Amino acid sequence: MRVVLAEDLFLLRDGLVRLLQAHDFEIAAAVETGPELARALAELQPDVAVVDVRLPPTHTDEGLQCALDARRDRPGLPVLVLSQHVEQLYARELLADGSGGVGYLLKDRVFDAGQFVDAVRRVAGGGTAMDPQVIQQLLARRAADDRPLGRLTPRELEVLELMAQGRTNAAIAERLVVTERAIAKHTSNIFAKLGLEVSDDDNRRVLAVLAYLDQDR
Repeated sequence: MRVVLAEDLFLLRDGLVRLLQAHDFEIAAAVETGPELARALAELQPDVAVVDVRLPPTHTDEGLQCALDARRDRPGLPVLVLSQHVEQLYARELLADGSGGVGYLLKDRVFDAGQFVDAVRRVAGGGTAMDPQVIQQLLARRAADDRPLGRLTPRELEVLELMAQGRTNAAIAERLVVTERAIAKHTSNIFAKLGLEVSDDDNRRVLAVLAYLDQDR
């Protein structure tokens, strides 16, 4: 699996290169600026891009914008964004096209090698990998309003949070130490209460839920 990595901090970039190589990823390019990232994505056609949001020369959201431009040129290009802080706008922009293959992790997560590598693989496979803190903020924002989210039970909210992270029913059941059948019942109730169509496509169901939670009404 070929990866283009963009990170301007040398030590972190070098560490991520070594970590990914140790798990059988091929590093097609490891760059540190927005223009270098744009060229690498256009010329190398990687299987997945791992991108810091803030890159030189602007140090604003240049990495994210390069990734979004690349996804417009190549719809569905898997992109995992790394950020120092939770920015809901970045999550919305990533999810906007609804084509999947996206992830948003805080940089603290990269220190958990297993979690980080799993996120890269999940995104490369067309799934989602959303940081739990991002999901918690989206849920808190919606729960504060008098809307359908408020009809969910505490357990359903817990299941919804794990769904939005990109976890399958089996993974949620293992995490909550319940049966997969129980989780299937919870997810059906969640979709019904949120007015969403039930889907067997895990990626699309998560995108639909996230889009619902973060839309302005």
